[in-house]
Amino acid sequence: MARVDEQKINYIIAALEKLQYGSLNITIHNGEITQVDCNEKHRFTLPDKRFLDIKAVRV
Repeated sequence: MARVDEQKINYIIAALEKLQYGSLNITIHNGEITQVDCNEKHRFTLPDKRFLDIKAVRV
């Protein structure tokens, strides 16, 4: 097992602290961290369809 660089650990910790909803994927090649992917989810509430006037919505 390779020793993990402190800079990489700090980056991962900062990404986790910033993340509200989503995922953090850490890619490792030959025992070394080579890539970190952050996928953050933003969800918006939809208006109640009973009160949505289709004529008022223009695209």
